[in-house]
Amino acid sequence: FRARSEQTPLPPIRSYLPQGFTDGTQRYALGAAAFRNAFASLGRSEFANLASEAGFGSGAEAIFAQYRAGKDEAVVLLIEYPTPQLAEQHLRHLEQALLPAAKQAGTTIERKASLLSLILKPSSTAYGDALRSAVNYETQVTWNEPTHTITDPPWATILGKIFIFTFLFMIVAVVLGVAFGGVRVITKMFFPGKVFDRPDRMDVLQLGLSGKRIDSRDFY
Repeated sequence: FRARSEQTPLPPIRSYLPQGFTDGTQRYALGAAAFRNAFASLGRSEFANLASEAGFGSGAEAIFAQYRAGKDEAVVLLIEYPTPQLAEQHLRHLEQALLPAAKQAGTTIERKASLLSLILKPSSTAYGDALRSAVNYETQVTWNEPTHTITDPPWATILGKIFIFTFLFMIVAVVLGVAFGGVRVITKMFFPGKVFDRPDRMDVLQLGLSGKRIDSRDFY
């Protein structure tokens, strides 16, 4: 029988931990039981009551690690949620569940987007702040949208197009004018008084200043 190592990739939340944790103290939890066991193994059983407020039913995942640097020590707990809204909701629940003694010992909770960071009983406030600032968590918002590059054509091209379209418009206007006028002239030459300007279809207003009656045919 040959032992084989687990090939499942490590959870991304592991990379958020600050560098410098004590080897062998990392604990990963996807449920309340593993969450409580992690506290017990790290000597922080007084925080086991947080398991009911961590929100594992909402898809949360947690990771622990212990840190020591000289006389300073602390336990870092990171809890990641699917959305920032869930993180904010459980932040309030966890703050209410923290025991007064834990708060007096310097335990703090902060949220950054979908990640909660808890510094459990740091030996000093400065050391706790340094660990929190070293959390490797950055949010990125991406918007996949087609991009268009708008460039203005050269002025010479614009002026050239203006002159070309103006010239074409003038040609069309002349052709249409000649066609319209030519049809009328040719029609009147071959069919005088039968298609255009027929005398029986013309009405002339006469003021009666003279006794002569106006004949519409006198105009053509």
